[in-house]
Amino acid sequence: MAAPVPQQTSAEARSLCVVGVDVGGERKGFHAVALRGGGLQGRHTTSDAAELAQWCRSLGARLIGVDAPCRWSTDGRARPAERELMAEGIQCFASPSRERALEHPSNYYGWMLRGEALYRALEPSHPLASGLPSPGQRCCFETFPHAITCELHRSLGLEPAAASRKRLERRALLELCGLACGQLSSIDWIDAALCALAADQAARGGPCRVYGEVSSGVLIVPTQVPSRPNP
Repeated sequence: MAAPVPQQTSAEARSLCVVGVDVGGERKGFHAVALRGGGLQGRHTTSDAAELAQWCRSLGARLIGVDAPCRWSTDGRARPAERELMAEGIQCFASPSRERALEHPSNYYGWMLRGEALYRALEPSHPLASGLPSPGQRCCFETFPHAITCELHRSLGLEPAAASRKRLERRALLELCGLACGQLSSIDWIDAALCALAADQAARGGPCRVYGEVSSGVLIVPTQVPSRPNP
């Protein structure tokens, strides 16, 4: 596990803005949730990657956690980050090569291509992280709601996360972390909020685990329920 970066002051933590994004295909689009000071600030949904990137910038987001692969497979096998997740018992997609994604007859990997478009749109202001962000760094990174749930369940001594219970389990985790879930009416919003939670934890220097390596893309997951900033 990578060492945490120095903790922020209470004033910095209260003003910190981060965003989490659930990535869907062209029809469903992106669902984004913004947190400020650890609390829900706003939501945004759009099918336009450039529009979403501008929304993140308009909020002054420090970190942006994205639920989509940040790199393609170069050899047709699962990326190192994905193999590491599976070795920990965390089920995940194996990213294909970009060529395979483009050639798929039913556009099965279309949502991954949408993720690629978002990373590109964010690049000018929030370049892709190569590891845990340094204090004050603005960047985006790959994260994964199921892995977040698994890691936090382990830290809390809860039963293993199950895909069949994902809506209930993930909503319960958000509530445990002090987030009001009244506006999170679908699993897309819930997953976006979990990605924002990962961004919030990483931005504050809280305990996180980094899966993978730079050339094939790293994936960042919080390993403890984050503490809230002092009032």
